[in-house]
This record gives sequence, C-alpha cells and structure tokens, in this order.
Amino acid sequence: MRGGQSLAEALESYLAEWGERSGIAVEIWALPAGEVPAGVCAGVMTVIREALDNVERHSGARTVSIAVTAGSSGLRVTVSDDGRGFHSAPARRTKGRAAGQGIARMRAAFAEVGGSLSVNSVPGEGTTVTGVVPRRP
Repeated sequence: MRGGQSLAEALESYLAEWGERSGIAVEIWALPAGEVPAGVCAGVMTVIREALDNVERHSGARTVSIAVTAGSSGLRVTVSDDGRGFHSAPARRTKGRAAGQGIARMRAAFAEVGGSLSVNSVPGEGTTVTGVVPRRP
C-alpha cells in the first residue's frame, strides 16, 4: 500500500486497475471502513492479488465479486468469480509451474496473521475464495 492509504483505498485502486487491464468486470460488495493492522493488510492484498491472478489465468470469468469486511470478530475476505470452476485434484503443472501454488501462497499469507482460507469451486459455475482473520484480544 502506498503511504497513508487505507486498506479500502488500496483495494479500490488495485481493483480498478486490475479490472481495466484484464477486461474482467469487478463488483465491489464491501470494503473495510476502519483501520486494519498492517500485517493483516499485507495478507489481504496477497490473497486478492493471487486470487485475481488465478481468475485471469484460469477461470474464463466475465465477472469477479469482492467483499472485505472488518468487524468486532475480525476480518473476512471473499473473492468469487463466475468462471468455469474446477474439480479438486492433485497438483498438476500449468504453464511451467505447479497448479495450486497461488492457493498455497494465499493460505500462507493468512496463516501468518492467524487466519485461515478456504477455496470452493463448482465446475461450470465458478470459484469462491474465503479468508478469515479473527480479531486478537
């Protein structure tokens, strides 16, 4: 994030730029209104970048929807696309790199800040990535 930008501002800027470059429509359902700790911000940005990279490279989606909310219980990120989806399968190679590395990076980014991440995909209907970082007492 650039100096002084909130997570919401950084996300708005990144999503507008990504949507224009990729040609995939971006629907923003929610962005956090308050302050988010720097480590959590970094994890969120990693998840968003990796998820959108997967959408652009593999999904064939026309629309991706983003929601990032922060409340008393913690922070939740949802990235959902209307692409082709996939069957869960052992790692395979795609364009010279093992498929699933982006998912592993997303999980690691959230685990680093005490969170967890799930990926749900339905062939022919799209994929949803959901990450949760509980608020620390």
